[in-house]
Amino acid sequence: MQSDAKTVAEYLSVLPDDRRSTLEQLRAIVLKNLPQGYEEAINWGHICYQVPLSIIPKTYNGQPLMFAALSAQKNNYAIYYCAADKQDVLTGLWNNPKKKIDMGKGCLRFKSLQDLNLDALGKAIATCPVSKLREAYGN
Repeated sequence: MQSDAKTVAEYLSVLPDDRRSTLEQLRAIVLKNLPQGYEEAINWGHICYQVPLSIIPKTYNGQPLMFAALSAQKNNYAIYYCAADKQDVLTGLWNNPKKKIDMGKGCLRFKSLQDLNLDALGKAIATCPVSKLREAYGN
């Protein structure tokens, strides 16, 4: 479920209280650990953490290069992670051995914060500076 919001505040404001609280907690972890150079924005209908075009101007689609994103979807939440080691990182975020992991190529879907290793999320965000993403992208 993508949003038509133009700002992060607008994105969060339309969510029910419990869903807003979950995203605000995730967002706080990301912002606390986000290396310099990334910007927070709404892009592709999600809260995105991206490399501004001023740093990597030539991308395959002319859009800023996404590093990570947070989303409240219809039946779950999603964390998108786009660094080179994304599959290992996303698997490492899963913290519920009683449930099967629900993962795509670059996203992890979950229903509750208790399903996640939040310390691993902070570490994954903190250990990928813009230079690492730039190098992986070939710029």
